[in-house]
Amino acid sequence: MKNICSKALAAMTTALILSVVGLTGCADGNSSEQTSELTSSSVTESNIDKTIDASDLDVGYDETEACTIAFNGTEAEINGSGASSENGIVTVSKSGTYILSGTVSNGRVIVDADKDAEIKLIFKGVNISCSDNAPIYVSNAKKVYITLEENTENSLSDGSEYSLGEDDSNTDGALFSKADLTINGSGKLSVTTNYKHAIVSKDDLVITDGVFDISSASSAIVGKDCIKISGGNFEIDAGTNAIKSTNAEETDKGFISITGGSFNINAGGDGLDAETVLSIDGGTFDIMTGGGSQNASMKADGTPNEDWRNQMGGGRPIGGYPGATGGDPGTMGEPPVNADMYQQTAYTDTTTATDDSGTTSAKALKSGSQIKISGGEFNIDSADDVLHSNGSVEISGGTINGASGDDGIHADSDVVINDGNITLSKTYEGIEGMTVTVNGGEINVTSTDDGFNCAGGSDTGSTQRPGADMFAAEERAYLKITGGTITVDSSGDGLDSNGDLYVEGGTIIVYGPTNSGNGALDYNGTAKVTGGTLAAFGSSGMAQGFGTDSTQYSFLQNLSTGVDAGSEVTISDSSGNALLTCTSEKTWNSVLFTSPELVDGGTYSIVCGSITESVTLSGIVTSNGNSGGFGGKGGGKRF
Repeated sequence: MKNICSKALAAMTTALILSVVGLTGCADGNSSEQTSELTSSSVTESNIDKTIDASDLDVGYDETEACTIAFNGTEAEINGSGASSENGIVTVSKSGTYILSGTVSNGRVIVDADKDAEIKLIFKGVNISCSDNAPIYVSNAKKVYITLEENTENSLSDGSEYSLGEDDSNTDGALFSKADLTINGSGKLSVTTNYKHAIVSKDDLVITDGVFDISSASSAIVGKDCIKISGGNFEIDAGTNAIKSTNAEETDKGFISITGGSFNINAGGDGLDAETVLSIDGGTFDIMTGGGSQNASMKADGTPNEDWRNQMGGGRPIGGYPGATGGDPGTMGEPPVNADMYQQTAYTDTTTATDDSGTTSAKALKSGSQIKISGGEFNIDSADDVLHSNGSVEISGGTINGASGDDGIHADSDVVINDGNITLSKTYEGIEGMTVTVNGGEINVTSTDDGFNCAGGSDTGSTQRPGADMFAAEERAYLKITGGTITVDSSGDGLDSNGDLYVEGGTIIVYGPTNSGNGALDYNGTAKVTGGTLAAFGSSGMAQGFGTDSTQYSFLQNLSTGVDAGSEVTISDSSGNALLTCTSEKTWNSVLFTSPELVDGGTYSIVCGSITESVTLSGIVTSNGNSGGFGGKGGGKRF
């Protein structure tokens, strides 16, 4: 994207955003949601307790001391103390272990004990359906454990409407608990809901094992205070969110922590949605949200897809668009070459998935304050962002393969990538934040706008692009690369910073725009290279090089003729040693190159098929075109 906004315009934009947010909070009744997103943005993993207690893992029990509850179709036979039954409704009133088995067609289990009671429910081949309320309802207890007995299959299902009274008016899940809830054991639990959610805890929810098959009208798994998952196999088909934690009032709550498990998720709304922190240390994840990346926020002709929000959850393919360039039917394609004529707007995406009034967000991994990934394998196809945080994103390991109808990785503040394998095969903006720092890892980004983008600015192609993420200020924006291997294929700018750009290490290849309205590099402040290897190919119209405050040599060469797509290019020194060999699948006529091998006064050749050009370095920065940015050291304005 082009950096067309001045500091004055940025300030005006900030004021307008704040006024819009303020008016929205007063007008539409969502002020609490707006406030929670703002106040939770400073919460990080250091604030939360991810510990799973030994009791959460304990599946043992003494069958001789347990109370057995056997359903027989319409009634329940009880052997032992602590439970009673009437018309198929079982009430558990004391601490202890209860073994549930059999089938009831319109019954319930209600836990209503004292506040210090610890209850263990053993699911041993039990199937409970209830047409007008939650099949399992925990009204009062200190903590409830549900153990899925090995080699058993269990099920819960409800009707489309609940008959609720004053005491249970907030019941909205087939398995609903007002107390801390733990689910363990290796058995299977199937939950089918027609009313709203599947599994809900209004306190902590811990899952350590089990096989889960969940089909929910709304959210599948909800833990208000937190969700901790260390194992299990999850098949989830959710009308809105798959896994969600909602506490916005306490800074050590509202988080999701996953250290293991297998997740196959199809969600109409968000995949994993944490009000504060989303922490993932392991597990395998196959996630589709909102019908997948075919539901793009931008049409292939560069105009906004106004139907974007409406299509989420239905999985309807958008199909081809008139005027598409560089895209097959159902893909986003390239924005038009005059996309930079659009003006910046104060539009900001403050929508979230709503369980009851319709889906408005379909992000795969989402948090209000921080996403932290240190392990796991992810295959994601999302209508909205692959990763989205209203605060920060930190990735230190794992494998992420993502395709998005909108952005790949977005953070309102900082993105830090220390390690991992990240492939974003289809995005609008690839990776964006107020600041982006890459210290390691292998990163591959394909985008129809910018590959990397710091501090927003003007989204190419639209003043009102659905899902656009704007930033409040640009003063501290920067993109810093200290290590890793990065490949960018962008139709907009390759590396775009509305502040500074620092290259200190790593290997970076940018296959930038083919139109003259964008550049392989685009920055407003200083561009400084002190290490690493970078080759950025693209059009010459807006090409930028590094500034003279760099300590490593570079050259920007605009070729006398264009290079065809698919042509191999080799950059060699005067002794014939190849410093770089690669192939761009796009046409180009400008290359920016830097390497520790470059020396002052050295002569280097650029060979592309029948094209050969020579460059002799005359200083820390050598260019036969325009080099530098708006006020950047050693550079003039781009024309």
